[in-house]
Amino acid sequence: MPAETKLVFLLDIDNTLLDNDGFTADLGNHIEDVFGAEHRERYWGIYDKIRDEFGYADYLAALQFFRDGLDDDPDLLQMSQFLLEYPFANRVFPEALQTIQHLKTFSTPAILSDGDIVFQPRKAQRAGLWDAVEGRVMIYLHKEQMLDSVQRHFPARHYAMVDDKPHLLAKMKRVMGDKLTTIFVRQGHYAREAEGKPINPAPDVVIDRFKDLLTMDGRLWDAV
Repeated sequence: MPAETKLVFLLDIDNTLLDNDGFTADLGNHIEDVFGAEHRERYWGIYDKIRDEFGYADYLAALQFFRDGLDDDPDLLQMSQFLLEYPFANRVFPEALQTIQHLKTFSTPAILSDGDIVFQPRKAQRAGLWDAVEGRVMIYLHKEQMLDSVQRHFPARHYAMVDDKPHLLAKMKRVMGDKLTTIFVRQGHYAREAEGKPINPAPDVVIDRFKDLLTMDGRLWDAV
């Protein structure tokens, strides 16, 4: 079993470390340019149905169903290249990698994300995030249900979770209590949708950008 550390920073990927809203806009625009506006709407309808049924985003599964009726279109096969070779490094938020390096000076940063088993790891790798956290990457279907596993993989006296979904942070806080500090980063559409809505318990810390942690003093965690 790994040795216990003092503090583990758990980092979400989408709209926390990188601009996933920007990626989805690029994907939608690409589908419309190649197949037309009607097929763009059809793809996102398939995507939403899969997300509602399974509770996580799966762009590749949506593409598999999207192929129905387009099997004779030579452009369909190029969609795999668009997704798997997308330059996610260009979507990493400013100073996010520097912030991860700063967190290393007083904690062990690790990625904790929801997602599918192929595209989400690929995203972390293409963005340079996998290497930034030295391979400490956990991707689950529902990460809030896997907190025992998280603590088993990375035992620590205390944890901090950085995420753009305050309701998810609240679920994790209810499970881990005082052992977890929740940090809500107000980036992306999930953060905007949560504005003005009651969150119980409220996030322990609220920041506007992930890079705001670049100025965090590690001595603040000495008492945990």
